[in-house]
Amino acid sequence: CFFQTICIHVKSTQGLEAQQLAQGSTHLHRRLKRGWIWKQLFVPEEDPTPRVIGQLKSDSDQGESFIKYILSGEGAGDVFEINEYTGEIRTLKKLDREEKAFYVLQAQAINRWSNEPEEPQSEFIITVQDINDNVPQFQNEPYVSSIPEMCPIGTTVAQVTATDADDPMFGNNAKLIYSILQGEPYFSVEPKTGIIVTSWQNMDREAREQYQVVVQVKDMLGLSGGYSSSTTVTVSLTDVNDNGPTFQQHLYTFAVPENAAIGTTVGRIMAEDGDTGINAKMTYSLEGELEESTFIIKTDPATQEGVILLAKPLDFEVKRRFDMTAEAVNDHVDTRFLSLDDFTDRTTVKVIVKDEDEPPVFLSPVYEWKLPENAAVGTVVGSVSARDTDTVNNPIRYSVDKRSDITKAFKIDPNNGTITVAKSLDRETAAWHNVTVEAKETNTTTNCEF
Repeated sequence: CFFQTICIHVKSTQGLEAQQLAQGSTHLHRRLKRGWIWKQLFVPEEDPTPRVIGQLKSDSDQGESFIKYILSGEGAGDVFEINEYTGEIRTLKKLDREEKAFYVLQAQAINRWSNEPEEPQSEFIITVQDINDNVPQFQNEPYVSSIPEMCPIGTTVAQVTATDADDPMFGNNAKLIYSILQGEPYFSVEPKTGIIVTSWQNMDREAREQYQVVVQVKDMLGLSGGYSSSTTVTVSLTDVNDNGPTFQQHLYTFAVPENAAIGTTVGRIMAEDGDTGINAKMTYSLEGELEESTFIIKTDPATQEGVILLAKPLDFEVKRRFDMTAEAVNDHVDTRFLSLDDFTDRTTVKVIVKDEDEPPVFLSPVYEWKLPENAAVGTVVGSVSARDTDTVNNPIRYSVDKRSDITKAFKIDPNNGTITVAKSLDRETAAWHNVTVEAKETNTTTNCEF
């Protein structure tokens, strides 16, 4: 608030009355008026003791007590009173500048006997003088801010703002100054503006993700006797791509059965990246003989693992081990922090093909023979042959499925697969015989027909 002191002085009319006298004016007996006399009036706030703060006086008052002073306007009678004989103004109670900074009042001086004005009514102001009775308060709390990790010194973090209800125009009561209570040496604050900036280089999110910065504000420019308050600014470091993928193992070994279906997950590999979000995303690839067609690798979007999948059938007897190189590359690189090579890492992957006990395989799935209907019992019809595809090459035994040869017209040598006539045949009764032969090795069985 801005206050202006108004001093009112009623000039003497003596010259005017002399002129009127020369002109034969009828106002020969009118009193010569002079004017009000007072100084600027102040009252300190929060003073509980009633006291005289000043005096209003007419320059015609010679002390004979014939002038009566009357006070009206804001606070007259309950906040201020005037001595009707002396014109002294007294406070009646303590005042609060923050509630009301000034009072506009009117004064009158009248003749006690004639009740006529001795002076014209005049307006004046009583100013409530500020004392430091308010604590500065921070606005817009809580304060939360974020900055990129590795940002340069002097990066603006946030601005804290405090206000003080005291009079900014009176002394230093509302002159504020900011300082750091907690957060050094990483942060500093501009004393007059409350702007917080970084003061430490290479703040690493992977080492520390969040800081609590405590800022204090003091009035009286920080001098003793002033008030203070504090606020906390939560500062989070956001991620930048300052880490490349790194395999924690130099060798990954997996085993997969030779009869695994296409699409089977062979194994998972993982290149760790200290970054988060888009900065941690990576793509895997495989290199090596036949590996590009036998295996593929995909990135699991949830875990960022490399998932190795079977893309072609395996055969233990053809290839028993695959040696590959796996590579992980960041999808998004930032050469402000690392070189291009730092965003790539490699490791070795070995896949062992496990042998499975596979059933014997007939050289032909179907055999067809012709023989005369009068063929004698014991006549050789033909031979079937099956082999063990496993490396152990177990012996194979043959038998005729009785469900397919209900007439029991044929029998087979269990060791060599030779089929002979077991009873007389009649073309007119059965021109065709479909017989199923079983070849057994260990616990596996393969069927063929003739």
